[in-house]
Amino acid sequence: MTPANGDPPKGRSQAVPKKKRKSDNAFDVWLQRGLHQMFDDVASEPVPEDLLRLIEDDRGQ
Repeated sequence: MTPANGDPPKGRSQAVPKKKRKSDNAFDVWLQRGLHQMFDDVASEPVPEDLLRLIEDDRGQ
């Protein structure tokens, strides 16, 4: 049931038009590439021994 003002009922999602989905996909690709450029070097660094020891100590508790 549509309200008198023509808006969709609250709490119901509308189908996203194809054009919108395509631009969202382009944004997602851009964001993913940017994040990889910024953080791949950091993510590939080895985990410090002190941090590994803390994690292992916590598991034992």
